[in-house]
Amino acid sequence: MAAAAGVSTPTVSKVLRGATDVSFVTRERVVRIAQEMGYAKTKRSQAVGRLPANAPRLVDLVVSNIGGSWPNSILTGVEEAAAVADCDVVLTIARPDRDWVGRLLRRPSTGAIVVLVDPTSTQLSALDAAGIPVVLIDPMSPAPRSAASVGVANWEGGRIAAEHLLSLGHKHFGLIGGVKNHLYSRARLDGFRSALSAMDLHVEPRLIGAADWNRDEARDFAVDILDREDRPTAIFAASDMMALGVYDAVRYLGLDIPGDVSVVGFDDVPEATWATPQLTTVRQPIQEMGATAFRMLLRLTNQREGIDPNTDGPRIELATRLITRGSTSSPA
Repeated sequence: MAAAAGVSTPTVSKVLRGATDVSFVTRERVVRIAQEMGYAKTKRSQAVGRLPANAPRLVDLVVSNIGGSWPNSILTGVEEAAAVADCDVVLTIARPDRDWVGRLLRRPSTGAIVVLVDPTSTQLSALDAAGIPVVLIDPMSPAPRSAASVGVANWEGGRIAAEHLLSLGHKHFGLIGGVKNHLYSRARLDGFRSALSAMDLHVEPRLIGAADWNRDEARDFAVDILDREDRPTAIFAASDMMALGVYDAVRYLGLDIPGDVSVVGFDDVPEATWATPQLTTVRQPIQEMGATAFRMLLRLTNQREGIDPNTDGPRIELATRLITRGSTSSPA
């Protein structure tokens, strides 16, 4: 492998154990060669052997941040399922200036659950070459076909949000997505627009915004589209926190929910019930996603040998459902 990559054997060893004193270009070349040669470091017992024989296995939960209730609900689901299996969860924050993959490679990680992080193909290949299985929770970007993932019915969730508002008589809508290229943001808005299209309705482009999953940005966009006489009678936001940004805009403008505008969110985080009026939203089973991802990871670790990287990875999609509360009513 060292000869094929054009580097020394110690350099190959450094890359495969996650050392940080290797350039990105060299690391990428070694990982690519290792993958082409079918290398898999399945015997991680050398690292595990340094631990007491009865020590629980370690599973990494890799997340970009733990602010807000959404990632904490994921953590709760993972930890509860891990406790049943006598595994410990290591929380790994994937900061832009730190090599989270290298940190996993340097410790006896049984596997990794990755959420709110968009791993590159090189990062996934490095973990695969080291024998560390990965489960993605609702990937942001299209993942390799062999990647394992757990998600929710985002498109269907958007559709049922639209059908609810249509059933109340709304025909003039505003939409607020998260990051434009995130798969789940696009799916939620596409599902919403599909239901409108079936009724020969559409949303004007000026009434569709991307707020980067940020409450303040959602507020600013909502102020812009609500501060006019032809304002929409209903707004669908692709997350509850952005929906609460719409609440902020409504208060700022002196309007009323749901009298002047109905609001529907997506997630059903605890903050949805703290709002006044309580928020109508599309519930995704957040804790269950974490627990399901852990159980999938456990199955992958138990069947690690013999996995064909050219086959499709397992995918589980959990159902979403509408939770109707006080933020929606028929248009005035």
